[in-house]
Amino acid sequence: MEPAEDWLVESLRLYQDFHAFDLSGATRVLEWIGDKGIFVAGYESLKKNEILHLMLPLRLSVKENQGLFPERDFKVCHGGFSHRSVFDLKHVPNTRLLVTSGLPVALQVWQVSEDSDIIKAVSTIAVHEKEGHLWPRVAIFPAVAPGVLHGARLSSLQVVDLESQKTMYTSGVSDSEELSSLQVLDADTFAFCCTSGRLGLVDTRQKWAPSENGSPSPGSGGARWYAEVGVTARGPGPSIASLCSDGQLCLLDPRDLCHPVSSVQCPVSTPSPDPKLLRVTWAPGLENCLAISGFDGTVQIYDVTSWDGMKGQVEPLFTHRGHIFLDGNGIDTAPLVTTHTWHPRKPRTLLSAASDASLHVWDWVDLRTSH
Repeated sequence: MEPAEDWLVESLRLYQDFHAFDLSGATRVLEWIGDKGIFVAGYESLKKNEILHLMLPLRLSVKENQGLFPERDFKVCHGGFSHRSVFDLKHVPNTRLLVTSGLPVALQVWQVSEDSDIIKAVSTIAVHEKEGHLWPRVAIFPAVAPGVLHGARLSSLQVVDLESQKTMYTSGVSDSEELSSLQVLDADTFAFCCTSGRLGLVDTRQKWAPSENGSPSPGSGGARWYAEVGVTARGPGPSIASLCSDGQLCLLDPRDLCHPVSSVQCPVSTPSPDPKLLRVTWAPGLENCLAISGFDGTVQIYDVTSWDGMKGQVEPLFTHRGHIFLDGNGIDTAPLVTTHTWHPRKPRTLLSAASDASLHVWDWVDLRTSH
């Protein structure tokens, strides 16, 4: 218990705020609605999984340092049940609709009720390629007529009009590379990352001709990759972060995907035990900060300001270890962080979820600037 006690004492210095919550089941999705609400969904197979709309703790708006508050003070606003595991969930902006993807393979559309607390399934989106172990990655083109971008492989990538279900765009290629992430960048473009490390930017106004890195990034045999574009980055520069299951992290400039601006090694204790849980996310409210998870029970935050060229190991600016030490977990029995997300408006506030169904919201202290 000593490491846990040490961490509890140290947490008073490390966190501006901290809240812990226990879900009924572990989640792989943390999807924002506004800046006070999130959606979570279970991913267990062979059982009903909850889809919940939660409101964040009110005390997050309090400014002074409150220390550690491991309390069940999220509020459940809406809920529903999925007969499938939910691996991906996206809220359709300016609507009460959600799109989920999971296994058995299906894309389902859900509606958050306006006059009750129910989230109900309202339709499905046709998925033509159904492979037992792959589910479509999903992203949303927000528009007057929203489009759902989805695909499990490059060959099955398409954009479907949400209301009419008419196919608006398709890759039209036979390329069977498996996708790890999809991200809409603006009204006409999106980014894809394949598990091999292949990255591309696509303009849907043209036939399939992505700007891409050509060949997979170097990595150990069997390595898998996940990437995210920093859409709030100002000006030119490295705004794409690509994370490998062995801890390698590359930063790329969208104008030249073939030559990484920098490549570093993050200090991970072991390659990711489940590369499907890899996450790298850019901080929307901080310059040059990103977070990674999916290797163990931690979330690591980095300042990439000084990363130029090929470097060796880098050290995180901050490491969240709450999932290891709360609820009696130890280093040897620590859960795996399944996903994390930055608060859209609070610069140093993140949410993280783990395989033991714990959900944390935490505001970390930058010890370089604190006194």
